Amino acid sequence: MTAATNPYEIIAAPFTVYYAPLGEEFPAVDAAVAGNWVKIGVSGDESMDEEGVTVQHTQEINKVRTLGNTAPVKAFRTGEDLIIQFQVLDVSSETYLLGVNSNGIAATAAGSGTAGKKVLQFYQGEAVANMALLARANVSPYGGGMKMQYQVPRCYMSANPEPVFRKGEPARMAYEFTALRDFDAATKEESFGQLVAQHQVALE
Repeated sequence: MTAATNPYEIIAAPFTVYYAPLGEEFPAVDAAVAGNWVKIGVSGDESMDEEGVTVQHTQEINKVRTLGNTAPVKAFRTGEDLIIQFQVLDVSSETYLLGVNSNGIAATAAGSGTAGKKVLQFYQGEAVANMALLARANVSPYGGGMKMQYQVPRCYMSANPEPVFRKGEPARMAYEFTALRDFDAATKEESFGQLVAQHQVALE
C-alpha cells in the first residue's frame, strides 16, 4: 500500500448486509457469499438508504479514583456492545419479517377466483430470534480489488421499526442488530464478532 499515491485506507463504499441461521459458516473474505446467507433488501446496498451502514462499538467503564487523587487511577470495563444499524427501502414480506422476530411467511398460490397472497404474522412472543450477520464491502483498506467484511456470529434485531407510508417518500425499515456472545465459538475472543479485511490476494 502506497498512501502517497492511492490511500486505500480511506474508505467510502457501501456495505451489503446478510443474515443466516446460527452456526452458518462465514464465507472467505475473497469468496462469493453462498450457502444459507440471505441478503437484506431485495437489491442489497441498492435497497438501502443513503445514510449507509453504521457500526457502533460502545462500552461502559468504571473509573477508580482514590482519596489522594483528583484524576482516575484505574479503569475497569463493565460492559460492551456491538451494534450495526441501517435502513432498508424495502417493505416486502421477506425483508419486513426481520422487524417482527423473523416470523415466517405463509404463502398461498393464486387459484380460480382467488388472489395469491403472502401473510406475515406480527405477534412476536417471548423468545427473541437470534441469527448470524455478515456485512460485506467490495473494498479493503489494504489495496484495490479486495474486500472486507464484518462477521457477527450471534445477534438479534434490537430496533423498533416504524415504516411510514406517505406520498412521494419511500417507506423504510430501520434495523439495528445487537451482538450477543456466541458460546459455540472456539475462543472467547472470537465469540463477539470480527472485522476481516483482505490485505493480499490468494497465491496460485
